[in-house]
Amino acid sequence: MEISTNNINNLVKCLQATLSPDPSERKQAENFLLSIECNKNYPLLLLHIISAPNDVNVDLVKQIGSVTFKNYIKRNWPIDEDTLQSKIHQEDRLLIKEQIVTVMLNAPDAVQKQLSDAISLIGKYDFPDNWPNLLTTIIENFAAFANAPTSDLAPINGALETAHSLFRKYRFELKSQKLWTEIKFVLDTLAKPLTELFVLTMNLCEVSKDPKVFNVILVLTKIFYSLNYQDLPEFFEDNMQIWISNFQKLLELEIKELETQSDDETGILHQIQSQICENISLYAQKYEEEFSSYMRSLVTIIWKLLIKTGSQPKYDTLVINALQFLSTTVIKPQYRDLFDDPSVFSAICEKVAIPNMQFKASDEELFEDNPEEYIRRDIEGSDVDTRRRAACDLVKALSKEFEQVTMSSFGLYVKVRLFSSI
Repeated sequence: MEISTNNINNLVKCLQATLSPDPSERKQAENFLLSIECNKNYPLLLLHIISAPNDVNVDLVKQIGSVTFKNYIKRNWPIDEDTLQSKIHQEDRLLIKEQIVTVMLNAPDAVQKQLSDAISLIGKYDFPDNWPNLLTTIIENFAAFANAPTSDLAPINGALETAHSLFRKYRFELKSQKLWTEIKFVLDTLAKPLTELFVLTMNLCEVSKDPKVFNVILVLTKIFYSLNYQDLPEFFEDNMQIWISNFQKLLELEIKELETQSDDETGILHQIQSQICENISLYAQKYEEEFSSYMRSLVTIIWKLLIKTGSQPKYDTLVINALQFLSTTVIKPQYRDLFDDPSVFSAICEKVAIPNMQFKASDEELFEDNPEEYIRRDIEGSDVDTRRRAACDLVKALSKEFEQVTMSSFGLYVKVRLFSSI
């Protein structure tokens, strides 16, 4: 297929037909796309459509094209293990990798997400050995953002989302020499500019309440988690103060403009705080020796955060992650003095544990609809994504380390509740 105006126009019409309310027309268009996807230049035609100016192709066409492109990559990018043959022409493979990042960074948000996923799919097979300049392209956008930090934030958010999708696999892949080699390459290339970008964006957050600026911070905290999951990198150990001190600032930050009116939709700042709780829990569990100097101040900050956080569902993930951090801390002997106080236990009981153990409307609904499932989850402890389970785990941790005072404090509260219900 030639990259010609005629072929582009025909492909646009075909993409539009895939949304036709007429099933036969829609099926015909889908089958036609499948029949031509092995043709040379087909993926490049899709990228051309996606990157065309808005006065040529509207966003809907670009979005259809991006979904089609992502699915095309998913089906065809892997090389057949038996024949070692590729369904995509070698020249097309090279041009896709050359063009896709630039197209993605300049695309609308919905399109950007699809292309970011496509880059992640390609990266699964080609990064870093057959796509070593991918990180360089991403880092170039860090520099562009640093030069004009108040301009369009879509490119930097797109670059970071792409990096996040590439590195997320480090959280669950088994350790291997290949994995260590890849992570080392990423850290050697990315760790320093990533940290510089984090500092720059934190400075912006002091003067800006733009959710898109805070979204940069959110994705940076997610990347931090992925890069630190397998082991503590030397660079992050050396620069721990930069990251953790700013994490502390973000945990203490309150900006009403970043709150949502809905009880269910989590605001960007609370998403950041939730991710930070995951990050510091990771450090507390795996890198205790290097992280110990920050633990006491963080316990206090998390404690205050839990007390002031509401009971609405939008705060659930934040509360769960914060409670898990406290549970991790309680069992460490060196922090025993932080909790070895009756007044602390009283506060834990009244302001943290009991409020988060309350029977919620969603619990009642599940119990009424499927009581067996409710009981099974409770007995097996599989309700890990609930406030009540996180609060129960905290109380269990406290009871193991401070059995007498735990029984006394919580027993008193149970007694009061029992008598008040009579």
